Amino acid sequence: MSFHHPTLSVPSGLTAFVFAGGGSLGAIEVGMLRELLDQGVRPGCVIGASAGAINAAYFAGRPDSDGVAMLELLWCRIRRRDIMPLTMLGLFQMMLRGRSHLVEATALRMLLENNLSYAQVEQAVIPLHIVATDMLGGNEVILSSGPVVDAVLASAAIPGVFPPVEFDGRPLVDGGVSVDVPVRQAEDLGATVTYVLPTVGPSSPRALPSGAVPVLLHAISHLFGRAAATELAAARGELHVLPAPVHESANPFDFSSTDKLIELGYEAAVTSLADETVTQLSA
Repeated sequence: MSFHHPTLSVPSGLTAFVFAGGGSLGAIEVGMLRELLDQGVRPGCVIGASAGAINAAYFAGRPDSDGVAMLELLWCRIRRRDIMPLTMLGLFQMMLRGRSHLVEATALRMLLENNLSYAQVEQAVIPLHIVATDMLGGNEVILSSGPVVDAVLASAAIPGVFPPVEFDGRPLVDGGVSVDVPVRQAEDLGATVTYVLPTVGPSSPRALPSGAVPVLLHAISHLFGRAAATELAAARGELHVLPAPVHESANPFDFSSTDKLIELGYEAAVTSLADETVTQLSA
């Protein structure tokens, strides 16, 4: 089941930006955005999953170069405690009391409320679609209306880390669980030209993460990558996939190098667009 944008009209040649998930690696997408706008590429709608939902929601509220610059500043000042304030108390509660998640989403909610300029998904400047996953059925849910903070929280709710988010009576979790690169969903919403902004490619990262949860998520990302390849191969319209840069970090909870990730994303986009090496597929 999907919720679609109530006022969405589908013009001929609609261009969509698709934002993939990746935790702190979502900073890469900000650099890509900067170069896409510099090259005059403007989307008619955006869609994102997991960390990509945060970028999509912010960009949809101010889809211009100034908005991207502000998003870049936001990423550069975020630290893990601003999103996931892990405590020993939370760990004990999960282990001893059977709690289903490590941390509450209070800090992330506050971050979103303080930085998103609109309250409802349908109030975005350009149509915004956020991918979450129905925890009971496992299918993707496209959120195109309703409270924007709740929609983004649902899309970013990593199972076991954050609690599910109740949305229209259903428990929703991380959109990446059902579809990390929602190209088909963008085309179903009317996109005929799609630009994919990935965070991880076949050549990145260079190093394995440390810590149990990062290692688990790194392994899961390989599954997501294979599923994403299937999604891309099934694209019906014109598809542009920017190359994810090679980077050192494999830890999606490490926010200490977001400035470097932004620049890597920018440089990868500059090179690929200048050399016309962006992967392009046409039906």
